[in-house]
Amino acid sequence: MASINNPGEEKLDGVGIFVSEKWVDSVVSVERHSKRVLNLRMVLDNGLLNVLMVYAPHSGKPDEEKESFWNEVSCIPQNEMVVLAGDMNGHVGSSNAGYDGFGMEIGMQMVPGSSSLQTG
Repeated sequence: MASINNPGEEKLDGVGIFVSEKWVDSVVSVERHSKRVLNLRMVLDNGLLNVLMVYAPHSGKPDEEKESFWNEVSCIPQNEMVVLAGDMNGHVGSSNAGYDGFGMEIGMQMVPGSSSLQTG
């Protein structure tokens, strides 16, 4: 495994990514948009792949911080493949009661004009 950093970049808190040695030469760029959003771009046989590592602000953070995060996440061009990975710090509904384990939703997308996800 290789830790991917921009050359000369100070190692900060926030998200990061490890890449298997066999894929390191496929990496074309690493862009840290903030301590919460990092985009690794790789060339694959069928085009560019963006691996977006994120750590979303939790519900107790100010709305400005949440809005800034979602603006950073939406920075990927629409015609490129994206893998979104990380901690989305979210739950569905008005309460988290009864959700002691973990779950996964398939087919999530942003609700326009909102900082919410919808499933489809």
